[in-house]
Amino acid sequence: MDRRTAAPRGLVGRSVIAAAVFAGAVVPGWTLGDLAEHWTGQGLLDWAVTCGWSGLAVFVLAPYGSYRRRDAVLGLVPLYGWYLACVLSWRVAALPLRDWEPREDEMWRARWLTGDLIGLWRADPPDRREAATTAR
Repeated sequence: MDRRTAAPRGLVGRSVIAAAVFAGAVVPGWTLGDLAEHWTGQGLLDWAVTCGWSGLAVFVLAPYGSYRRRDAVLGLVPLYGWYLACVLSWRVAALPLRDWEPREDEMWRARWLTGDLIGLWRADPPDRREAATTAR
């Protein structure tokens, strides 16, 4: 079963996608945090809501960017969560091709590309039929 190989995105296209993903991952947290502070008058609640939203964004994006879902705990750390969201946004913007090496537990489904795409990886999710036969 041969899958079509996608062409890598250019710098501008990838940057626009990454900026949109980052904005979608961080701006709602800022907005909800500001609203929480406005309603309660507690500035610390603003940080808690903002960091919680960043942790949620890292939790959602992590599997697509070769991070683990448990790294969402690091997404709760002020400022570092935004950094992780930024890194994951940049990585997600490049999918389905990857310019980073997969983790050890992803190597079984990753393949190193050759030809015009040398230097890139591709790690497609397994087909349902393949996953069902390997689970037996």
